[in-house]
Order: sequence, then structure tokens, then C-alpha cells
Amino acid sequence: MTRARTAAVSAARWVALTVVSVAGWFALDAVGLTAPSLFAALVVAVIFALTGLGPARVPRLGSMAAQGTLAVTIGLMIDPETLGALGDNAISAVLVGVATLVVSAGAGALLALHREVTAATGMLSLIAGGATGLVAAAKELGGDERVVAVVQYLRVALVVVTMPLVVTFAFHADTHAVAASDPGGGSLPWWVASGFVAGAVVVGIVAGRLLRLPAPATLGPLLVAGACALSGWPGDIDVPAAVLPVAFLVIGWQAGLAFTLPSLRMIGRLFPYAVALVLGVGVVCSLFGWLLAELTGTSMLTGYLATTPGGLAAVLAVSASTGSDVTFVACVQLIRLVLMLIAAPVIASLLTRRAGRRKDLVGV
Repeated sequence: MTRARTAAVSAARWVALTVVSVAGWFALDAVGLTAPSLFAALVVAVIFALTGLGPARVPRLGSMAAQGTLAVTIGLMIDPETLGALGDNAISAVLVGVATLVVSAGAGALLALHREVTAATGMLSLIAGGATGLVAAAKELGGDERVVAVVQYLRVALVVVTMPLVVTFAFHADTHAVAASDPGGGSLPWWVASGFVAGAVVVGIVAGRLLRLPAPATLGPLLVAGACALSGWPGDIDVPAAVLPVAFLVIGWQAGLAFTLPSLRMIGRLFPYAVALVLGVGVVCSLFGWLLAELTGTSMLTGYLATTPGGLAAVLAVSASTGSDVTFVACVQLIRLVLMLIAAPVIASLLTRRAGRRKDLVGV
């Protein structure tokens, strides 16, 4: 096959993947699914990969841009006003976040007992926070992004499905008590916001590489955006609405295109263990919610929602609709999310290096 024909075939595959993914995106959005572009892209990319119709992989620059965009979005959520709302409860919130990190990492270690799962893959799969960011950075951190994607999205799905049931039947809450508020957008024009996002991604990746951070495309932009948000510069800014779904689309492709029939069979064998571990983490986090409520004097429902291990958008929506303390829930959830995204790459990098040294010793 000539180079021109190869390029034409590759372009046609990308066009087909994009068209079908966007169609799935709008279909899932119509039924109200959270992050519809991500789930549509993941499912479509898996089908294309297994049938041989899709491109081989997402270009590295596209993958890094998507990771960086997501990291900037999370970093901009870190502002003095939000963190200040915790008041005297900040220490309790941080301790609960650290405890959640320890429990989810422990669950990942249990998953890694399976002979087909490495320590880094197990840890990244069960870390309770930042599913999209962890999937995007999994390969770079030495994990199997296919396993990480399936288990992380399984975690989010189980949380989103069980949370309304727990709120309704365990807490007997009226889920129509208060209408969810619209947070509104930033005051800066979209083109200024887009320029800021692009600049933060580039500066963050460069800084991350210079500082030798694990997953520099995630941690670098996260730290840059967080520092800007805490300093109040460049003002009230939000990532433009159209940017983040496109980043989700690319991240979904990245994970989905890596699937093969053998990997799918392997994940099927892991599925029962993964479900049990995800449910176990959820139960322990519910106990953390009870403890947080006791320590801070907030309601049990607010404590439960604040410590739910995933589904941030759904958690905030349910919190608002039940009349819970939305600000408190948002602060605790934000602390958990940032802790997970900072700690997970560091732990995964250490586990990968340790595994590499063991392999070298065995070889010797």
C-alpha cells in the first residue's frame, strides 16, 4: 500500500470514528447520561478496535492536550472562597480524603493479587477519584489503560446508580426539595478562557517535564491552574463549555482503541473481583461519611454525600436537590479529587519502578 493510500485510509477511519462517536454522544446526552462524550467515545472506540475498523491509536499530542485540559478544569475549581467555606472542618475533610486514598489504594493492591494485574494497574483502577484523568495517564504511569478504564468507569457507574437509592431508602430524603442551582459561567470571554487553557496546558506540561513529575501532562497543568485560581489571576474564568466534552472524547478514544479480544476476555475474568472491591470501597466510604458527620456536626446525609467515592457531578446534583449543605459537600469532594490525582501518579510511578527492579533482579 502506498503512503498516500495509507494516509487516506487512516483519515477515513478517523472520520468514521468521529462521526459515530459524536452521534453516540448526542444520543447519550439526550437520555441524560453524565459525561456522554466520554462514554460514547469509549464504547465506539472499543467496537472499532475489535472489528479492525479503527485507527491504531490516538496521537500523543492529542492525548496530552486532552489530559491537560481536564487537569486545568479541575485546577480551576481550587479557589480560596470554596476552600474557606470549610472553616474549622478543613482538617477533618483532609483526613477523610487521606483515609479514602489509603482504602482505595488497598483495594487496588487486592485487585493486583490477580495474576493478570500489575500493582500499578490495580492501584490506578481502584483509586476513588479522577477516573478520566487516571485513565488518560494510565499508560504513561505503567498501568494497563484498558483495565483501568473499565474498573474506573464501573466505579463511577455503581456510585451514580446506588447513590439515589441510598438517599431515598436509607435517608428517606425528598430528592425534589430544592432545585439544583446553575453555577453560571466565568466573566471572561470564551476566547480569553480558551487561550488561558491552552497556555496553562503548555506551561504545565513543560514545567512538569522539567520537574520530572509523574504524568506531567496531568499534574503540571493541574498545579499551574490551581496556583492561578488561588492567586485570583486572571480573574473569574471557566473552561469553555465546548472544550471539555471534546477532551473527554479524545480520552475515551485513547482507552477504547487499546482493546483487543484477549484483553477483553481478561477483563471479563476480573469483573467479579472488581465489582466486589468497588462495592467494598463504597461501604467503607459510607462509614467515613458517618465519622465526618460526627466530627463536624453536619447531617448524616451531607456526610454520606461528601464522602461518596466518585460521580462528582451527580453527587452535587443530588446534594442540591435534597437540601444538603452543597458547599460543604463540594469542598470535601474537591479535596478528595485533588488528593487522588496528585497521589495516584506518584504511587503508580513508585510501584512501576519497584516492579522493574524486581524484574532486573530475577533476570540476574
